Amino acid sequence: MFELKVKSRFAGAHQLTMVGQKCENLHGHNWKIEVCVTGDALNSAGVLADFGDIKKAVRQVVEGELDHKFLNELKMFENMQPTSERIAVYIAQRVQSLLNEALKDNVIVSKVMAWESDDACATYFP
Repeated sequence: MFELKVKSRFAGAHQLTMVGQKCENLHGHNWKIEVCVTGDALNSAGVLADFGDIKKAVRQVVEGELDHKFLNELKMFENMQPTSERIAVYIAQRVQSLLNEALKDNVIVSKVMAWESDDACATYFP
């Protein structure tokens, strides 16, 4: 089994309804996102996948769909709070979909970490 990891960043704001917590106020984070993919077989070039293909998929989701947005207003978080956990799930699902198209199911998104600060993150294992 092989694992590759890429990192990305985005700035985004959200507002979470948790009685008595400061997160109820509109606030933003400079999110750091880590996406890990796994697979069993190397291709003819001796790699699991081209890092460029993985980075492209992650960039499309993180920069193209989440960066500099008020996350509560996005369709993917309609009727749910855009928590770190849900952001990680969304990124995992979207990146997997894009990689399936580009790499023909050769890799599986195995973990997404959504860091909302230097010392707090949520990890999702699909």
